[in-house]
Amino acid sequence: MTLKELKSQLLALTPPEKAQAIQILVQSLTNTWQGIEKTPGVCGGEACITKTRIPVWVLVNARRLGINESQLLDDYPTLTAFDLANAWTYAEAYPHEIEIAIRKNEED
Repeated sequence: MTLKELKSQLLALTPPEKAQAIQILVQSLTNTWQGIEKTPGVCGGEACITKTRIPVWVLVNARRLGINESQLLDDYPTLTAFDLANAWTYAEAYPHEIEIAIRKNEED
């Protein structure tokens, strides 16, 4: 996708969607993600929900396997809907990283 193509798509967004796009860009530039952290030595340094050992890739993979958000919240009682929203946003911003983590862990 070119910047020109992206510009027209960004202009077509609603104001709340534009605000979310700005948040995603700022987070990616500062490499800080609200509710997501990478800690060396914890879960292989993978992106996890803050203060947990729940990797984002695990949640993404579970969703792909048909587990809905309600079930994820039941399965992981320490998670909140806000945590899941942060995980989905992170996964959308870093799809290659998530794909590599899923493939790597499927091989183990």
